[in-house]
Amino acid sequence: MTKENTTFIIAELSANHNGSLQTALDSVKAAKEIGVDAIKIQTYTADTLTIDCEKDDFIIKGETLWDGKKLYHLYKEAYTPWEWQKQIFEYANSLGLVCFSSPFDKSSIDFLEGIGNPIYKIASFEIQDIPLIRYAASKGKPMIISTGIAELADIELAVKTCREVGNNDITLLKCTSAYPAPIKEANLIMMKEFESRFKVKVGLSDHTLGTTLPIAAVAMGAQVIEKHFILDKNIGGPDAAFSLDKKDFSQMVKAVRDVEKAIGKVDYTLTDKQITNKRFGRSLYVVEDVKAGELFTEKNIRSIRPGFGMHPKYLEDVLGEKACCDIEKGTALSDRHLGK
Repeated sequence: MTKENTTFIIAELSANHNGSLQTALDSVKAAKEIGVDAIKIQTYTADTLTIDCEKDDFIIKGETLWDGKKLYHLYKEAYTPWEWQKQIFEYANSLGLVCFSSPFDKSSIDFLEGIGNPIYKIASFEIQDIPLIRYAASKGKPMIISTGIAELADIELAVKTCREVGNNDITLLKCTSAYPAPIKEANLIMMKEFESRFKVKVGLSDHTLGTTLPIAAVAMGAQVIEKHFILDKNIGGPDAAFSLDKKDFSQMVKAVRDVEKAIGKVDYTLTDKQITNKRFGRSLYVVEDVKAGELFTEKNIRSIRPGFGMHPKYLEDVLGEKACCDIEKGTALSDRHLGK
């Protein structure tokens, strides 16, 4: 799923087509232009997620962007029509983008299998849906699982479920299920915990405003970054408030790629530039005129810049030795001055 030494960057389209197939396709094209690796959609209908019910349980509340709305109405507004999805997949693939989806029930997995979905992403709120995870994992595709509402037992069970059906290609995403999410609740250190405890790949599904967290996560070892993408915030829609537009997403991608370059690899070999710059390092120099036969002392020999003389580690060996010739102040000390 990930290319060597690069972060797999996912642009989450979600509801940011705002009901327009053309906007969805334009978003795919824009995602390609800004250098992401994948575009992700969601495969559900209001009826596969919930029921149309007026009871209080089904009215959103809790200081969210959608307070007062019925769950059913929100999902009906936000869903990506299934009849669009094959075309979105094909268009993304034609541009060289990976396209995949989050399923929300067995029927959506069956549908996605029919259009060649290559990866299954389990959303945070579905991590407790063990039958869904088992069925998706049984298809043998890479599994990406968000952990936004998960306790340790939930994550343990989700990972165990994947492995029970022979699927070990698992990525756990640290996620804060708040929209937008506060930076102070990010707790990125959990990525290291996931990696150590579960022996999986790790990453970040980010709902904060801005780009700070994805950049920090990559520096901490994230192999996958998922962020909501919108062509233009003026489009509006349920997820617009916590999505990055083309300009900001592009800046994030560039910053992530720069961080990848900065991380580099374990290598003690100096670059050509570093080798050249060694001339500005320390070495042994004659700092007072020395006559032939005169002893080298701490007064007439010092470790100073630049670096054209003997290595400073030889200072103790040189002290007390006799100069074999006259040496002028400012001369880089070498073996020939010792008669060697």
